[in-house]
Amino acid sequence: MTDQSSQVGKENFSAALARGPVSGPCPQFQQSFMQRVMLVGKLPTSLVFHREKSPKVATLLGIGKETMKSLTEGDLDDCLLSKVDLRHQQISQAVEEVQEVVHCLTTEISHQDGRFQAVLSSDTYNGSIKVLAPSQFLVTVPLKGLAGYREAREQRWRYYSLKGTRLSCPLRDPEGLQQWLEADQFLKTLWQWHEADVNIEGDIVPAKVLEIFRKLVENAIRTCHLSGKVNILPIRSAVWVAMETSTGQVEIELAPTVEISTAWSEKAQWPRCLKRWPSPKRVECIKSFGFSLVARSSHHWQLSFSQAEQMLFRQLDEDGGCRRQSFQVLRQLKEDVWCPGRRPVITSHHLQTVLFWTCEKYPGLRDWQDLRRALLRLVRKLHKCVSQHFLKHYFVPRSNLFQAANAGELDSVAQRLAFFLKNPQVSLP
Repeated sequence: MTDQSSQVGKENFSAALARGPVSGPCPQFQQSFMQRVMLVGKLPTSLVFHREKSPKVATLLGIGKETMKSLTEGDLDDCLLSKVDLRHQQISQAVEEVQEVVHCLTTEISHQDGRFQAVLSSDTYNGSIKVLAPSQFLVTVPLKGLAGYREAREQRWRYYSLKGTRLSCPLRDPEGLQQWLEADQFLKTLWQWHEADVNIEGDIVPAKVLEIFRKLVENAIRTCHLSGKVNILPIRSAVWVAMETSTGQVEIELAPTVEISTAWSEKAQWPRCLKRWPSPKRVECIKSFGFSLVARSSHHWQLSFSQAEQMLFRQLDEDGGCRRQSFQVLRQLKEDVWCPGRRPVITSHHLQTVLFWTCEKYPGLRDWQDLRRALLRLVRKLHKCVSQHFLKHYFVPRSNLFQAANAGELDSVAQRLAFFLKNPQVSLP
């Protein structure tokens, strides 16, 4: 599953299909894509690494020379497949358990406050749940009662604190992935969105939404009798919970999200001029999925393009290339060697962003026919971004995805990447 990053489950896709054809140059393609998403199973196929009967793959995945000498080709395949299968099984099981608990909690929350929508449990892929790392998940909780979004007509600086008091100096205009959200930007709104518990001077403030949501989560944990299994974490800027699963403890961010499927953000500087990837027809399809605004900070909502990223990722190798496979190897090495741990500074969303930028720079099939060359190209790009502490968001290049990352941790990962590039052989744990 991509971490990206992202980032909208089966019900959203079903609703889109129920509405009928989508306007634009490729409605049949989009409908076909949505149908495929609902049939692929609990996790996207990006979690599955396909068998490669070659010692070269063993080198890429970190089986050392001495180990290779004692393994036949069949043993080597079994070793690689066993490791990847174990990862897939563990994450698949964890996602299933997380989905059940999140559905229970958000159903109770929705009963308490109709502005929050339940995350539905599904037997097929649930796009509301993103795997950032094997023990780290992001779950977007849709907000209800906000429809007919339009970009703000006038830009204004804000003069209020989070308590609603007037400031002596205004807050500066947000940049990059951050923006304010006004209730008047929607043609239809529930009256509760104009109440002082979430609204200051016409703005729907994410910090106030998170404050209410945190209390609702705490109440829902008790009401659903999950106190022994789920604990809320003391992270004030967002709502995180720790949950015990059969495969170990995972940490989940529950993020209230405004889903906007009727527009494309004006801040998204995409597609870029004179770029051949993806095709213009594909671009229009991707943009038709819209974007989201996620409550993850104080005054500003965070732009998210999870649906667009998922669509872009799933259609990578229609020409028969190895883009997705090279990403899977990159992710396996990241999790096992370069950046292990419960709270890694590099997530799958970072790796997916590196992949997108590399695909844009190298759009042709000839650059994605050799797995080893493709992987090393991705590693070099990742090393450059990590070393510089700068990774541009794919859709909003003004935003640095490493802006809030720990510099020391990035430097440590950069050293491991440099070592690998000098000698692309490592030992798996």
